[in-house]
Amino acid sequence: MTEERSLRSPENLARLAKLRLMDDDFMTRCFESDPACVELVLRIVLDMPELTVRSVRTQVPVSNLTERSLRMDVVAIDSAGRTINVEIQRSDRGAGRRRARFHSSMLDSVLLQKSEDFQALPETWVIFITEHDVLGRGEPLYKVERCILNTGELFDDGAHILYVNGAFRDDSPLGWLMHDFSCTRAADMHYAVLAGQVRYFKETMEGSDTMCRVMEEKWEEGRKEGRKEGRREGRKEGRREGRKSTARKLLAMSKLTLEEIAECASLTLEEVRQLAEELPQ
Repeated sequence: MTEERSLRSPENLARLAKLRLMDDDFMTRCFESDPACVELVLRIVLDMPELTVRSVRTQVPVSNLTERSLRMDVVAIDSAGRTINVEIQRSDRGAGRRRARFHSSMLDSVLLQKSEDFQALPETWVIFITEHDVLGRGEPLYKVERCILNTGELFDDGAHILYVNGAFRDDSPLGWLMHDFSCTRAADMHYAVLAGQVRYFKETMEGSDTMCRVMEEKWEEGRKEGRKEGRREGRKEGRREGRKSTARKLLAMSKLTLEEIAECASLTLEEVRQLAEELPQ
């Protein structure tokens, strides 16, 4: 079987048909090749119609002196020097408040050169676009700022966190944007720049081959991680507990669907759902 035929298997094409911009791997692939997509999103969610994106990087690895590191979905720099991290989170568990804090701190950790004055630290935004209303107040946007509690004044340290409620719908630019993030077909989308990227990666041979390759690589990465963790944990805890431990680690990565994790860890979908509910928020 040729690589082209194996990549464009019925299973991969069926998965591709279901992908939306609310799926982080698909979103980052669409955005990395067209900064205009990132610019549109930032202009709408930040309510900054004049914002201009200067550079965009996707799947950016960030590490520190500890063992905990992360991979940021999108990091953009605008013409005003602001550094903006955009994260897609379908799982409520993956959009916890302390995770947002960690993203903000990790972003700061790589933005200041040795001996550089702290005033040189740029303004930063960490934006979580979540499939559900994870903060549960019915708002389309949640703007998070540090403040001086006894005076009510903003602390104004230049660090901002923004949650975008992906379930929000109305006829505003944000409502249209969240509608587009949940569309599986380019023809159903409002914004032409987003629809163009979705159409390319779903409806052209070159684009769909690229996405099928990404899915194969992601699937293989999950399988390898599952086998490695399963062997390691299996020796310690027994085969069944080892598979559960594997599933917990894959859940923590927030990169695979519950169905994919169940297959990688050789567990039932119901077992994986239960493990996901048991993990700390």
